[in-house]
Amino acid sequence: MVDYVIECLTFLLRWLHVVAAIAWIGESFYFVALDRGLKPPKDAEANLYGESWSVHGGGFYRKQKYLPAPLQLPADVHWSKWKSYTTWMSGFALFTVMYLFSPQVYLIDPAVAALSTRDAVLLALAFPVIGWLLYDGLCRLLDDREEMLGAAVAGLVLLLCYAATHVFAGRAAFLIAGAVLGSIMSANVFFVIIPGQKKIIAALEKGETPDPGPGRRGKQRSVHNTYFTLPVVFAMLSTHYATAYAHGDGWLVLAAFMAAGALIRQFFVLWHSGDRAWWLLVAGAAVLIAVFAWIRPVPRVAAATAAPVAARSTGTVPATPAPDGTSLATATAEVRTPQPDTEAIRIVLTRHCVQCHSATPTLMGVAPKGMMFDTPQQIESHAAVIERQVSVLRVMPPGNITQMSEAEREAVTRWFTNR
Repeated sequence: MVDYVIECLTFLLRWLHVVAAIAWIGESFYFVALDRGLKPPKDAEANLYGESWSVHGGGFYRKQKYLPAPLQLPADVHWSKWKSYTTWMSGFALFTVMYLFSPQVYLIDPAVAALSTRDAVLLALAFPVIGWLLYDGLCRLLDDREEMLGAAVAGLVLLLCYAATHVFAGRAAFLIAGAVLGSIMSANVFFVIIPGQKKIIAALEKGETPDPGPGRRGKQRSVHNTYFTLPVVFAMLSTHYATAYAHGDGWLVLAAFMAAGALIRQFFVLWHSGDRAWWLLVAGAAVLIAVFAWIRPVPRVAAATAAPVAARSTGTVPATPAPDGTSLATATAEVRTPQPDTEAIRIVLTRHCVQCHSATPTLMGVAPKGMMFDTPQQIESHAAVIERQVSVLRVMPPGNITQMSEAEREAVTRWFTNR
């Protein structure tokens, strides 16, 4: 029953996180489009910077922007903050339930870094904090040097991709890199944008002329947020794209996808101003196509005939004994046969995979994606996924936690090829 409650909680948190993120990103994209599409106002008014007309839902809308503020404070002002805070809090809660509660499964890959569960959790918590401090420091240091600041932030993102993929397991590394950028975005709202707006309102309430500085800094952080958006969305979705995070040069793969996202975002930002920089869209697409071609999996035939690769470092969870009392020596002999059958592969999966993929898993509450390998029929129905994850991408078992050997991985390839 506890496992079922955790499963329900995880689903609800994921649902809340996605809905909040849609609302936050949607509002952010709308205001970027609005800001970039402003035209000089036709009616002269103090501090009126620009205006824009639109039609939607059967009505016409007139939007006006004041810099640094209108002369009089409106009675009712909308604050764009709770969508950001809800996205971050639900994301952190979901990350805690899924990753921090099972670091040995999700965070640690001994082939990447031999972390203890304690160190893995502490580092996962430290990454967003360190990322924010470095980013905020750069913004304060290079406050009014926009081009230099942009280059420095890009360098920081590149460093983040490298550090995450050299500390955590591939799937967690991509997710944590995205979480760091998402945390920076939400921290920008909490520590810079909203406080700056409050300072402007406080000045208006006192009858003073607002200082334009807080507004300018808030605008700067808002611009950064819009370029982080598509890279963050990719990082969040990458948990479903093992081909990317399983690559040996995962940090470059992650950086390339993020760069493509930023290029595509810039295309739309300029579009809202009336510019048609098609080369940005072409460049983003070219980067994506090049990465897809680069990370394509090695064909199965090549993988099956290639020289054996040294076994990955051992994990921390002992393999489950084979069914029916089959000894390790017997099982190893079976998988080394030229054409291992499904029963031989069932022995391999029982030893290394049913700790998660079973009706009664021991490493987590429920089988991931409902995939169970308890019977030959279940194994046959998931044959393509098993071969891809175990032999081609080599991301399962996660971090090789149950110490699957190279001979066993090769046996899976031969079994699948000769089915």
